Amino acid sequence: MGRSPTPLRLPSSVSVWWLGFLLLTAVAVADTQAPLFLPPGNQPSVPTSSSLAPSPSARMQIVIQTRHHHHHKELVIAVVLASAAVLAIILSSVCACVFWRRGRQMLNTRNIETSEAGGGLPFGSIRSKLNNMKTTSKKGLLPTVDYPSLELATNKFSECNILGEGGFSHVYKACFHGEVSAAVKKFDAGRPDCSKEFENEIDLLGRIRHPNIISLLGYCIHGETRLLIYELMQNGSLETQLHGPSHGSALTWHIRMKIALDIARGLEYLHEHCNPPVIHRDIKSSNILLDSDFNAKIADFGLAVVDRNLNKCGLELSGTLGYVAPEYLLDGKLTEKSDVYAFGVVLLELLMGKKPVEKMAPSECQSIVQWAMPQLTDRSKLPNIVDPVIQNTMDLKHLYQVAAVAVLCVQQEPSYRPLITDVLHSLIPLVPIELGGSLRAADPTPSSNW
Repeated sequence: MGRSPTPLRLPSSVSVWWLGFLLLTAVAVADTQAPLFLPPGNQPSVPTSSSLAPSPSARMQIVIQTRHHHHHKELVIAVVLASAAVLAIILSSVCACVFWRRGRQMLNTRNIETSEAGGGLPFGSIRSKLNNMKTTSKKGLLPTVDYPSLELATNKFSECNILGEGGFSHVYKACFHGEVSAAVKKFDAGRPDCSKEFENEIDLLGRIRHPNIISLLGYCIHGETRLLIYELMQNGSLETQLHGPSHGSALTWHIRMKIALDIARGLEYLHEHCNPPVIHRDIKSSNILLDSDFNAKIADFGLAVVDRNLNKCGLELSGTLGYVAPEYLLDGKLTEKSDVYAFGVVLLELLMGKKPVEKMAPSECQSIVQWAMPQLTDRSKLPNIVDPVIQNTMDLKHLYQVAAVAVLCVQQEPSYRPLITDVLHSLIPLVPIELGGSLRAADPTPSSNW
């Protein structure tokens, strides 16, 4: 991110010295008897041959003028020396100021490098820093946490503290000083893409602050081990709530619509308010986390890309089966509409309580989109495919509206899918005001490009 150079401001003492220098120069000019400029009528006359021999009075005048000339010459030399001394003081003050600033910058950089390599900050100091970290733009501005503190907080990464796991990482519950809880994501050491995803999350989440996007609190580098520290989401993932032991029993119709609205708000921020736009690339129920009030937040930005990087070589096909848009899966074409497709799949999960891919037989699978599409467009069949947990509490009119939104989101042709902003405005009337079903003020656009 480009940064304009900071203008150099001289210390107040330098300004005083500069004023003194101007005063001394003015005194010197005023004290000089020879005029700096003579008008044409006052030009000195050229002496004739008859006036070359001076008279006694003239000789005395010459002696006086010579003495005065020596005195004037000494004064000029003194002023020049004083001016040179003042100028030297000014230059030395400026140099001292520049070197002092550079020294502080180097010290800060050295402190960041040292904390990354050796330890980091105790977690207790992070909370106070977060108040001043509404927007951050560099990894160096994100707090580091020392590895021993993480070991202590997770009971040496005990299995009983595991909150979840991905393909190449585990997430642990951490308790710091018995009062502060957080989630610690530990990447599997030695994995080739570990560092890339780690840096990607820091780069993006270190700059994003939005109510529906997970907050990154800090990070840790310990040898080959990479760890990220997030806010703790007490109700876990949407996947666990829907497909875990409770089978969605805690998720009423209104709660599910609120979750859908929260996801849409988070995606709208990424697509419309980030500059350039951010494509998450891995929207799925396991990456939607829920806090104690079932507020939903988008997590896991390891695969996310910014729009300006889409045409760069080396962007591998990534995502999760069942959520990947067909144009991306078949042709590698990635746009914001790819996230909209994945959102549509999550919306179907919320409606039907089914996984995105269901096993029909040992060697046969069927996606939720293929199975549901014929029934989503038939009003007589639609109520029969809804999750039984919410069948008695849903509003039938609202069900038809949500089904229509889901059908549009999972269209095979990307141009037929709506923008996430349109989805957002379609869902707002379906959520009670007390659960967030009202328009919010537009999120501020970041002040600079990424």
